[in-house]
This record gives sequence, structure tokens and C-alpha cells, in this order.
Amino acid sequence: MKNPYLPVKATIIRVIDETPTIKTFQLRPETQVPFATGQFVEIAVPGVGEAPFTPSSPPFVSETMDVTIMNVGCVTGRLHEMKEGDLVGIRGPYGKGYPLTGMQGKEVLILGGGVGMAPLRSFLLTLLAQAEKYKRIILCYGARTPMDIVYKNQFKDWMQDRRLEVHRSVDKKDGTWTETEGVVTVLLDKFNVDLQNSVGVVCGPPIMMKFGTLNLLKKGFKPENIYLSMEKNMSCGLGKCGHCQLGRYFVCKDGPVFTYNVIKDIPGIWD
Repeated sequence: MKNPYLPVKATIIRVIDETPTIKTFQLRPETQVPFATGQFVEIAVPGVGEAPFTPSSPPFVSETMDVTIMNVGCVTGRLHEMKEGDLVGIRGPYGKGYPLTGMQGKEVLILGGGVGMAPLRSFLLTLLAQAEKYKRIILCYGARTPMDIVYKNQFKDWMQDRRLEVHRSVDKKDGTWTETEGVVTVLLDKFNVDLQNSVGVVCGPPIMMKFGTLNLLKKGFKPENIYLSMEKNMSCGLGKCGHCQLGRYFVCKDGPVFTYNVIKDIPGIWD
């Protein structure tokens, strides 16, 4: 029986500087770590600790795994110091991902902010790999400044992809920015969707998720059709430590993907 606490060794084979504080690490695990888009893994740094991250690569890429990480603490700080050839551990996957089958035939609106685009990248690439199964795919993404946008090169390709509608905004533009200025929710006024046949998928900083959800509700989305990636306070990944408890749910086991109607009455969900 596999030891759920024992990580798989993985080699860092590529490091991509996304922004001044965010890097993408491409990992090659010794043995494959199958996952569903939206699930998360624990990345262990020897001698330092571990932290939860949702893969930013799609599940159909099995030989490697991408994780996009912001430097915000002890483990992430050490990760940002690591180079190609260094070893980390991967434990998991854990939790429940996005219910792709239930989204087929519908318009899918993706609303992301900052490094919240990491799990959404996995989700988006999964959708695009079978785009014919979805009526429409719309991506709205916002960052603080043009410099803070992740996946800059990939966005160039996405914006040329006829299977995808891309809208972007920044809170504060510079002299190079020709797209929308404002918080990401202003992008929701740029198009209409078939509210009877649409789902919204939201991931980003808590304040962005709160107002993103409220704006989707205002636009006419039903609470059961809004999917939220509630990645916060997760630690053990196994529902044992209780750090990620959200009402009667454990984010690491019952999520991290929840529909808004399931958690909307729980106090402090945006804290």
C-alpha cells in the first residue's frame, strides 16, 4: 500500500521567471503523478518543509508537471532559490477537481486574477484539448500591472486562438498597455453569455474572488453554476490537521473546487 505521507522525488528541469515574484517550475517526477485538473499536490523542499500547489500544467501531460509559485514565505522563498537539477518531492494528488463532464455543451467563463491563473491554466489547457465539447470558452484575466501578468508568452498564443475569447485588464497601466485598465470584473461588461447554459470558474486573491463572484451573480449566474477554487490554509492534504476547515468541509478533501451555493452561507469564506 502506498504511504500517503511519502513524496515522489522530482527533478526541476526548467525554471521560468513569470514576474518579479512568481516563477514556474517544470518538474520531472521519478514516477508519474496522475491528477485531475483542479486537484492539488504538496511540494516538499528537503530540510525546509512543504506547501500545497495546484499544478498549472494539464493532466494529459504525464511526464512532467508545472507548478507556478509566488514567493510569499519560507517554503516558497527556498523554492525561488532553487535551480535546474535540484530535487523536490511531490505528494498527492489531493482533493476534487473541476467536473468537466458537467460543463460539456456549455459556455465556460473563466475569471482569474494574479497567480490565480495557475490552476486556471491547467483547466484552460484541458478545455482547449477538447474544445469541440464546449459551446464557448471565455477567459478574463486581471493583474495589478502589465509586469505582474503571468504566462505572458502563452497569452500571445491564446489571443490568436479562435477557439478562445480572451479579455485582459490591469489595475494600473503603463505606457505599453493598450488593453483595459481597471479591476478584472470590469471585463464582464464587455460581452454577454447564455445564462441558461453557462458556468463561471473563478480563482485569484480572496478579494478578487469575492467581488468576481458577486459580479457573476449580478450578471445572472446561478450560485450552483459558479465554481470557486478555495485554496487556502491547506496543510496536510489528508483532512487530518484541520487547518483548512471551512464550515463542515475540509478544503483539502471536499474541495478545493466548490460551487458557490455549497459554501455561500459559511461565515468568513473570503477571509
